[in-house]
Amino acid sequence: MDTKTAVPALAALAQASRLSIFRWLVERGPEGALPGEIAEQLELPAATLSFHLKTLQHAGLVDSVRSGRNIRYRADFAAMQALVDFLSQNCCGGDPSKCAPEVAVSAAAIPVRARRSR
Repeated sequence: MDTKTAVPALAALAQASRLSIFRWLVERGPEGALPGEIAEQLELPAATLSFHLKTLQHAGLVDSVRSGRNIRYRADFAAMQALVDFLSQNCCGGDPSKCAPEVAVSAAAIPVRARRSR
């Protein structure tokens, strides 16, 4: 992926409804969902959903499959991975050991109930 492809994808995700739609389609997996299911789950009007799905499709993040009179929308997992790879390319100056530092969990961060059971 290059900047010319990444910018429209990031722009599409930089809107709350589109980000919710995309994340929900990611949760659904390769099965995807019909527009009615998406609209019901996310409480979006059909016209609004249609606009957002079209934007996500143009950005290459969602694809659709027609099955008779129905259209099923799915997250494009290859495009999502390509975007993540683009964003993390050369992370930490190319030293992968710096990319995932150990996170110390303090006792204050652990809920009281969890501390009691220790």
